[in-house]
Amino acid sequence: MKKKVLFVINTLSRAGAETALLALLRVLLQEPVEISVYVVLGQGEMRRDLPGEVTVLNRSYSDTSVLSKEGRRCLKKTVLRSFFRHGKWIRKSVYILKNAVDMAKRGRILPDKLLWRMISDGGEILSEQYDLAVAYLEGGAAYFTADHVNAKKKAAFIHISYTDAGYTKKLDLDCYAAFDRIFAVSDEVRDDFISVYPQWSNKTKVFHNMIDRARIFEYAKKAGGFSDQYDGIRILTVGRLTRQKAYDIAVCAMKKLKDAGIDARWYVLGEGEERERLTRQIRELSLEREFILCGAVDNPYPYYRQCDIYIHATRFEGKSIAIQEAQCMCCPIIASDCPGNREQVAAGEDGILCPLSADGIYQAAAELIADAEKRKRLGDAAGKRQVFHPDELQMLLKLLT
Repeated sequence: MKKKVLFVINTLSRAGAETALLALLRVLLQEPVEISVYVVLGQGEMRRDLPGEVTVLNRSYSDTSVLSKEGRRCLKKTVLRSFFRHGKWIRKSVYILKNAVDMAKRGRILPDKLLWRMISDGGEILSEQYDLAVAYLEGGAAYFTADHVNAKKKAAFIHISYTDAGYTKKLDLDCYAAFDRIFAVSDEVRDDFISVYPQWSNKTKVFHNMIDRARIFEYAKKAGGFSDQYDGIRILTVGRLTRQKAYDIAVCAMKKLKDAGIDARWYVLGEGEERERLTRQIRELSLEREFILCGAVDNPYPYYRQCDIYIHATRFEGKSIAIQEAQCMCCPIIASDCPGNREQVAAGEDGILCPLSADGIYQAAAELIADAEKRKRLGDAAGKRQVFHPDELQMLLKLLT
């Protein structure tokens, strides 16, 4: 008989963890399993990319991105509905208030982290028992799987630098005690997680994001990509428009390139809450032609194939799917020297690690723009980097035995 496996994820909007999940599902479906997916927020445009054999359990679902205006309206309704569904309003309010005070003391209030437990407690009731339930993200997915899913075994994935992202024990309420195995997507992510939870070090293993090389190559050949007829150096970044991705610093680096007389354009594929602020910054620095916010696209791979340099200058990472995709497409890569990035890029061998500053990014970009031979050497080396770890799948399958 096929084993019943449930994956829980916060959204199915276009982002790295969601892309990695799709690649994992395609591999898992080669095993004797029945796979279901529950989306905590009940929305996201990537539902249409799920394999046909996968069942989405949400009774109510919106295909809008959580980053679009319509999607944000839908998200607000979900949050409000979650507060009132299943009662326990006082408990939910006390939890939010206590953690808001704690965040304020630490100097940064993170609304999404505050609301995940309330949203998960207001989710749908799943009556079926599963052989394995997998929380594929931190926050809502982990809380829902720990508290509201009936499964013989449970596993959780950690995709981000836990402390940098703002998670704490007070937010988690010891949810990770419910999991038989915890998978971190990189060594640095594991080390950071067990610095918070040393008691779970024995059950926390590294499980790298899965990348479907064949699919990437296939989609890179499809129509699409740059359409502005520009023939200079094209710089590409793929990622949501969020503070984590440090686009504010990237814009300043592009200003330095322009002021130095370097002919280049920087394109960003992604959407997010920082768009308005970034648009204003770009306009104030007169970079409308040089720093271009392209929005989210369904198929980014032709852009990887056509760009000259890929830059991933972020404040922190877990393990970047975008970097892995750029490596598959043999892009010369510049990445900020931060947790996550430094584990993916070998400085001077298959990319450049630079300080996260306008000057640091500028100097690395100017160096590569001036040296076509180095771009070719770094890109070729990036294309040879191992981005698939098939043996790690056995750690997940072992939970089904």
